[in-house]
Amino acid sequence: MFLSLDFLYVPSRPPGPVVAYYTDVLGGTLMFRIKEMGTEVAAVKLSDVGPLVLLAEHLEGSLPILIYRVENLQRAMGEMERRKWKRGEVFEIPQGPCCTFTAEGGQRLAIYELTRAGVIEHFMGRFDP
Repeated sequence: MFLSLDFLYVPSRPPGPVVAYYTDVLGGTLMFRIKEMGTEVAAVKLSDVGPLVLLAEHLEGSLPILIYRVENLQRAMGEMERRKWKRGEVFEIPQGPCCTFTAEGGQRLAIYELTRAGVIEHFMGRFDP
């Protein structure tokens, strides 16, 4: 069902000090840092493989969300519900429609369908003051 783990969405208030930790201490590369609609999101690449870490000021809670790409969101949502995952909200991320789920242990996961290819590349290299 899952095509790839594309993003690790991490709550971070404010992202500045956390960005410094991910880049200076962990050796990651800051890919973009955007400020829009009253919030800030910074993307850090920690390795050549694996998900992009998105440090998000607006993300509620303290646990990260693993964001997986799926081929068809509606089918995948049905499959997740059949597997007894607790469905959360359906919303839009820049890449397309997304739905969150919560595991029995409280872990957070989301699935999304890539309907707007190239959006993430649009943000790359953008560093808002």
